[in-house]
Amino acid sequence: MATGLIWQHTASRLQQFYQLTKPRVVSLIVFTAIIGMFLSVPGVVPMPALVFGTLGIALVAGAAAAVNCLVEQKIDAVMARTRGRPLPQGQVSSPETLFFSSIVGGAGLLMLYQWVNPLTMWLTLATFVGYAIVYTVILKPITPQNIVIGGASGAMPPVLGWAAVTGEVSPDALLLFLIIFAWTPPHFWALALYRKLEYAKAGIPMLPVTHGDKFTRLHVLLYTVILSAVTLMPYASKMSGLIYLISAVALDAVFLYYAVRIYRSYSDQLARETFRFSIIYLTALFAALLIDHYFRF
Repeated sequence: MATGLIWQHTASRLQQFYQLTKPRVVSLIVFTAIIGMFLSVPGVVPMPALVFGTLGIALVAGAAAAVNCLVEQKIDAVMARTRGRPLPQGQVSSPETLFFSSIVGGAGLLMLYQWVNPLTMWLTLATFVGYAIVYTVILKPITPQNIVIGGASGAMPPVLGWAAVTGEVSPDALLLFLIIFAWTPPHFWALALYRKLEYAKAGIPMLPVTHGDKFTRLHVLLYTVILSAVTLMPYASKMSGLIYLISAVALDAVFLYYAVRIYRSYSDQLARETFRFSIIYLTALFAALLIDHYFRF
């Protein structure tokens, strides 16, 4: 009986620390990093780079997420979508979170340095600093452009994956970076529109709070137009073929449809739908890149 309780308690604690890593966010990060790996070579990705690169990037991304939770625990406590996280609930302490992040992040960086290559380790460390420090600590509390500037860190995973396999960063890898960089503002501003009151209560200067709904809705539309143009660049540069082009045009058309509707006839439900679709959009776009890479017309 006592052994069963110990295992139950251990499993519960592990689950709490696991939640600190924001597994849903990290899963998208890892997915785009893996796509970057496969796109970097014409054939099969070397197994060590695939396994250790993926695991190392995932560990450092999880550590950055835990630092984000640590820094923003008071903000998370007043927002409906985040108040259930382990820190606001008192399930883990701040020192425990810092220790956990240090061990997990350090293990990931060591793995990348020892079994992948130093470039990937340094790029991943820079991404960690960009998200956990520059974005979370500096930008997010002081500027409504936090998402735009901080989006550079969120756009790095495919570049990290590319570097893990090739040991370099090519122009094609930077195109993948540019796609996610352009995708980030309409993705997060759709969320910010229907969570505006929560951000205002938490004192976070998101664009709808500082500049109002109409201004934000216009920028969602404008950035979606920019995103649509950027997604055509892999085809224009001959990085991809017709499979990707057809997929990108179709996905862009749907995203633009949502963006136009948000601008012309906003509702919170529409913003929620747009936010959810934006995740499907990015996943499908990168999947199309992968399929096109191996089955090009």
